[in-house]
Amino acid sequence: QVQLVESGGGLVQAGDSLRLSCAASGLTFNTYNMGWFRQAPGKEREFVATIRWTGGRTYYADSVKGRFTISRDNAKNTAYLQMNSLKPEDTAVYYCAADRTMALTTNPQTYDYWGQGTQVTVSS
Repeated sequence: QVQLVESGGGLVQAGDSLRLSCAASGLTFNTYNMGWFRQAPGKEREFVATIRWTGGRTYYADSVKGRFTISRDNAKNTAYLQMNSLKPEDTAVYYCAADRTMALTTNPQTYDYWGQGTQVTVSS
């Protein structure tokens, strides 16, 4: 049974930092690209960042480029999202997801497994 468990969310002020973690089990972690998505109230789920299974390639949404960093530790079966210079518009539930396709993708439909999400709230 595949499980992705996010942690690290919370309430912070604008300009602060948070690091989200996504612990994976039940899958061969180092064969999956990992992605982070977010969903704000009343909005569709949107792509944030993705990292190749090797860790050697990443891709970011324009809205977070230069502020967020995605990484992974295949030995720990864990993906991370370091979020710096947080803004109120970053407030959302953040989800990690695993994708078995070869190419990095921003399309949530291609991801095979999802976590339950962790809330990030940024106050102004």
